[in-house]
Amino acid sequence: MKIGKAKTDSGAVIPVIRRIFAENGREYLGHYAIAIVCMLAIAATTAFSAWIMRDIIDEVFYRQQWHLVAWICGAIVAAFAIRGFATYGQSVMLAKIGNNIVARYQQRVFDHLMRLDIGFFTATRSGQLSAQISQNVGGIRDLLNMTVASIARDLVTLIGLVAVMVMQDPLLSAIALVIGPPLIISVNYLMRRLRRVTREAVEVNSRLLGAMQESVQGIAIIKAFTMEEQLSQKMTGLISYAEERSNKIARVSERLGPITELLAGLAIAGVIGYAAWRASVASQPPGTVFAFITALLLAYDPVRKLARVQVNLERALVNARMIYEILDIEPKQRDADGSVPLKVTKGDVIFDKVAFSYGENLSVLHGVSFTAQAGQTTAIVGPSGAGKSTLFALLQRFYDIDDGSIRIDEQDISHVTKSSLRGAIAYVSQQPYLFEGTIRDNIRYGRPDATDQEVEEAARLAHADEFIRQQAEGYNTLVGENGATLSGGQRQRLSIARAIVRDAPILLLDEATSALDNESEARVQEALEQIMKTRTTLVIAHRLSTVVNADRIIVLEEGHLVEEGTHASLVRKPHGIYARFHKMQSEKGEDLLANTTAGIGASIGANTEASTGAPVEPAAQETK
Repeated sequence: MKIGKAKTDSGAVIPVIRRIFAENGREYLGHYAIAIVCMLAIAATTAFSAWIMRDIIDEVFYRQQWHLVAWICGAIVAAFAIRGFATYGQSVMLAKIGNNIVARYQQRVFDHLMRLDIGFFTATRSGQLSAQISQNVGGIRDLLNMTVASIARDLVTLIGLVAVMVMQDPLLSAIALVIGPPLIISVNYLMRRLRRVTREAVEVNSRLLGAMQESVQGIAIIKAFTMEEQLSQKMTGLISYAEERSNKIARVSERLGPITELLAGLAIAGVIGYAAWRASVASQPPGTVFAFITALLLAYDPVRKLARVQVNLERALVNARMIYEILDIEPKQRDADGSVPLKVTKGDVIFDKVAFSYGENLSVLHGVSFTAQAGQTTAIVGPSGAGKSTLFALLQRFYDIDDGSIRIDEQDISHVTKSSLRGAIAYVSQQPYLFEGTIRDNIRYGRPDATDQEVEEAARLAHADEFIRQQAEGYNTLVGENGATLSGGQRQRLSIARAIVRDAPILLLDEATSALDNESEARVQEALEQIMKTRTTLVIAHRLSTVVNADRIIVLEEGHLVEEGTHASLVRKPHGIYARFHKMQSEKGEDLLANTTAGIGASIGANTEASTGAPVEPAAQETK
């Protein structure tokens, strides 16, 4: 999913700057005031350095007023001391503001992402999104600081130096200032070319960093399928393109350097030539000319910075726009007006003629109706793509249904707050996910106010306590990225413990024991049966052996509810879908058992023959 295309015309610049200052200006008014005072002090001392040159040349060296030397030297030391402290104060204050802005926008972007619907994250590559945010969030800080610095420091410094120049010699000032119009024209020309290239560079770098992040996360699959060379070739293309874009930005933006230097050289040469001619004709004291040339040379630095500030602003604006593109995405799912908290009394879950599609041509459910009774277990079975996981997603309001209704104790979930709805549900996915932190933290995410004793009790019920205590630091052991240091079964048991500690009235199990071995599955299933007794439980299962004891079984096929009943009633339907599934899985189990028995027999026979020299029939090895 593309986040969006920002406007590339210059008319989009002012609205972005205005928005940034409207959101942040008042918050940092005092800090910016201190920084601006420091910048004004820098500008004043810089102008003073040029002004004092006339007195140094004319009064001290030309007229030999030696008693002024001490005063002039003291003034110069004071000016440079003030400038040094002002530079320190300005730098520290702008850094403090910038760091706080970055922190605020990181928090703001994260909070906004948490409000967006599941569909946004399904359509957006997570690696690319995180890389884009990390690149772009500094754009707002840079834009604010550059704008303040260019106005309060560089522009004021230039104005002060130009004032010194004009006061010293208006005619020479006119000669020096003729470089202004061609410099402005050059800058505007470069900006039009730089704007497009900069956005392309930001986007390709986001793709590059995102691809690197995804490669690190999927390193096991990469090595298992020997994908190293394929991905290396893909990364080579992205890296080469990113390098080419960066080189183009450098070529375009740095063209300003020779243009500025050439124009400044022409202006300075013209001033020096005319001043020398005039001094030779009029025999004027050199102090005025020296002061003027000093001011002109000092003015070159702020002129150069102001000329480049638009180049730097373009980069910052591209980043700022892309951050606002994310912040301006409207969440598709909001609590309806007048939504109230869900109140679960019994826990009946009712699907009433529910229809849903992921898009115009991707219809998934067609008028599905059933009731999951409170305190009972309702199993949902069917082939892949039948819509089983979609039912869970709709019950948690990850998506809104197209037609029908979903009710809990006769409360339509579209009219209750999402937080209260999801707070009443504990969910165990077939793909357990662990977050940064300790094992204890990951279990406690189910209920933040759970005590250590409740966390450990949940782990015991999920048969996770034993392996947790074997870890280096027990419950305080840090998990690797997504629990990479734990086995799939261990991660799943922590996920089940998280659901147990949540203590919610509705329990959703999506192949909750699929990652466990037979022994662990049996133990966890026993624990789940204990906590399922007092809850409304919905179970998705592909292995029918895990749902034979369910109070009700719902069978889906191609988004339609085709059968429902108990295990005993459904297997008696000779042509039913459930009966066909059950027969297929039973036959697979018998074949597996037969093959295993034959293999064991052959192995025992071979071992016996090797030890006695006589062949032994496998049947003779059967265990009675």
